[in-house]
Amino acid sequence: MALEQSFGQEQKQVQKLAMTQKMQQSLQVLRFSIEDLHEFLAQKQLDNPFIVVKGGMNYQTDASATGLPKETFLKAPEHKTQSLFEYLLAQVHLTMRKTVLRGWVVFLIDHLDTNGYLTVDLEEIIQQTHVDRTTLLDALTLLQRLDPPGVGARDLQECLLLQIENDDKAPAMAAAVITQMFHEFADHKWNELTHKFKLSFGEVQQIADYIKTLSPAPGAAFGGDDIGYVYPDLVVKRSADQQTLELTVTKKTQPVIMFKEKYYAQLEKMPDKSLQHFLRLKKNEYAEMLKDLEQRGRTIERVGQVILEYQQEFFMGKTQTLRPLLLRDVAHRLQLHESTISRAVNGKYLKCDQGVFELRSFFKKPVTMGNEASDLSADAVQSQLKALIDAEDKTNPLSDNHLKNLLQKNGVVISRRTVAKYRELLAIPSSTKRKRYATR
Repeated sequence: MALEQSFGQEQKQVQKLAMTQKMQQSLQVLRFSIEDLHEFLAQKQLDNPFIVVKGGMNYQTDASATGLPKETFLKAPEHKTQSLFEYLLAQVHLTMRKTVLRGWVVFLIDHLDTNGYLTVDLEEIIQQTHVDRTTLLDALTLLQRLDPPGVGARDLQECLLLQIENDDKAPAMAAAVITQMFHEFADHKWNELTHKFKLSFGEVQQIADYIKTLSPAPGAAFGGDDIGYVYPDLVVKRSADQQTLELTVTKKTQPVIMFKEKYYAQLEKMPDKSLQHFLRLKKNEYAEMLKDLEQRGRTIERVGQVILEYQQEFFMGKTQTLRPLLLRDVAHRLQLHESTISRAVNGKYLKCDQGVFELRSFFKKPVTMGNEASDLSADAVQSQLKALIDAEDKTNPLSDNHLKNLLQKNGVVISRRTVAKYRELLAIPSSTKRKRYATR
């Protein structure tokens, strides 16, 4: 009796483990992006001799297969751009003779980061290699004369100075201000600058406006080796009369897998028990995979339909802001767990007239006014805030408290602290730092 009870408990544990593994696979398949899903299926095809996955991942040919323009899949420039290292090296080969000095220029180029800054300490190089100091400094000078201006700098101050020195149209005192009072300039201490250099506030403003046109990362404009593509899982199109919207699931998000029935039937005739067990196992694997894929596609489509309903005005082009929408709202609507919705929107993309967006980007928290949530999202309020600041008198910018009062007149009741938080999220400085002085 004890033996039977023990065997029964063990069997239940095995069944429970099998159920847990099935659930984990189902959740995993839902979480996968299209790329990850197809990699997963390619591996399953290798593991299971009876599974055939129809279609693969080819960014160059899938546009015609899906009926979508190739640009649909593009997240970054399609063609590989020249790297900073390649660009600088080409200039070295064209302008410098093959000497020891040129070798040290190439050495320094090899130690630039992606922004174009030099990442090695010259003193350490001298100690480690015993290179002549003058040679190394000459190599640095040659590097800093290459295009783009600012490359080879060791900090932001030097980067700006190199660009100023390379520009004949730079304001007369710009180099002196950055050289002698860089930190005061960065902190907008205009009074100290006017006294130090005998400049008017307007002249300081002209220098500040000019410095803003310089690049803090001259190497960042150059690309690397990666090309960023994305497949949309969902596509939203307007109807022929432009009055309604239609949501479709792309073929890539619902890949077709087939079972080799004839091959399976041939092996099934063999009497080997271990083979029979293997066959049943692989057929069950296929059935589970088929169910998981269907469930994945259905869940993503259902979530997409709710997003389409909530954000209809955005998709119709009537507004650029999104309505408040939370994961739990969709979970409640579809009678699913919030974590399921999270898996369904992460790494999944939607193509519409406005561009390609990750599904998660359509979820926005509502702004709380008083003790209640409003119909406005934080993005919508931030858009209003930015519009007010863009339209302000720059010689007398609006304080956070004044902005709060103006928003309140528009029906947006939020605290001054919330205004400050949204302003910082928009990377807009305080009114003190936004203040400009009239230029002559």
